[in-house]
Amino acid sequence: MSEHPLNNLMGTTMQKIKEMVDVNTIIGDPITSPDGTIIIPVSKVSYGFASGGSDFPTKKENQECFGGGSGAGVSIVPIAFLVVSKGEVQLVPLEKYDGAADRVVGMVPDLVDKITCMFKKDKKSKSKTKSETEVASEEEPLF
Repeated sequence: MSEHPLNNLMGTTMQKIKEMVDVNTIIGDPITSPDGTIIIPVSKVSYGFASGGSDFPTKKENQECFGGGSGAGVSIVPIAFLVVSKGEVQLVPLEKYDGAADRVVGMVPDLVDKITCMFKKDKKSKSKTKSETEVASEEEPLF
C-alpha cells in the first residue's frame, strides 16, 4: 500500500518549520561594541502548525481522491538583551515587568551580587579587625 498524501503534506510542512527555527533565532549572534561590551539579543519564538485532509468517495474503483492542506506560522519577538561588560553580565529587558513575579526574577541577579559583596566586606572587616588587634597587642604589653 502506498503512503498516504497527508503524510507527505505534513512532512513537507514540518521540514520547512525546522529550516526557519533554530537556536540562533532565540539567542542571536553576539554584537561587540568598540569598548569591548558584548550585546546578545534574546527573542521569544512561537510557532503553530496545522494540517488536515480527507479522502473523498469516487465512482471509479481504482482512483483515489484526496483534498487537504497545511499551514504554519512563526512569530519572533525580541524580549531582552544580555550585556556583558567589564566581567559583569546584565539582562536588559525591552518591556517593563508584567507582574510581581517577573520583577522578583529580574531582581535576583542584583540581589545575589549585593549579598556576595556584603559577605566579602564582612570577611575583610573581620580579618582587618583581627590583624589590628594582633598589631596592637604586639606594640603595647597588656601588663
